[in-house]
Amino acid sequence: MSRFEGRTAIVTGASRGIGLGIARRLVDEGAKVVITARKPEALAEAVTALGGPEHALGIAGRADDVDHQAEVIGRAIDTFGSADLLVNNAGINPMAGGLLDLDLGAARKTIEVNCLAAISWVQQIRKAWLGEHGGAIVNVSSVAGLAPTRLLAIYGASKSMLNYLTQGLALELGPDIRVNAVLPAVVKTKFATLLYEGKEAEVAEAYPLKRLGTPEDIAGVVAFLLSEDAAWVTGQLLTVDGGVTLAGGGV
Repeated sequence: MSRFEGRTAIVTGASRGIGLGIARRLVDEGAKVVITARKPEALAEAVTALGGPEHALGIAGRADDVDHQAEVIGRAIDTFGSADLLVNNAGINPMAGGLLDLDLGAARKTIEVNCLAAISWVQQIRKAWLGEHGGAIVNVSSVAGLAPTRLLAIYGASKSMLNYLTQGLALELGPDIRVNAVLPAVVKTKFATLLYEGKEAEVAEAYPLKRLGTPEDIAGVVAFLLSEDAAWVTGQLLTVDGGVTLAGGGV
């Protein structure tokens, strides 16, 4: 398939896991990708896995660093000629637990990376490219944002905020820029090991599809939302969860 031939995508937090899975799917469908993460070595390995510099460019930095954001967008345009698609995938969860013992410093950092950085990426790419040329944005949220949870309280709150921001941005950026979000349940990545390691079969039993997610499961949905197949879709929060929330389940 070549739905993204001639288009350039920026995927944050893409040296591994869901982000790398999304980048791989977009490359497979013809896109050039610019991927970001904090560690240069991991990014270099990811670029190689994506087919090398003909297909991908890796730029190391913090997702919430505005100078890094500007550099990534500028280099995407300079290297591949455009910056048509944005996937805000970078996210953190520095602590598990409820709200009563919350470390407020960690909470502020979570909101900064998971929410405010996403807004900043959108602001900058709109000014640099999308405002004139149009395009599509997908935010990677979580089913943790759908209902309170004792295990991931501040993470879930940040994803709930990201859901709200997704819909607000869709209202403001139409008609030429579409904004949607995907809300995964537990996906088998290093980021989520706390939720399933050593108990995968038990966790998967709560899912109607009887398995946990994979990065590829999320990548296919993100590719759809970025493509012209979703040309009349904006402001949507698409749950991708193996059916676990049907019975009130989640993370």
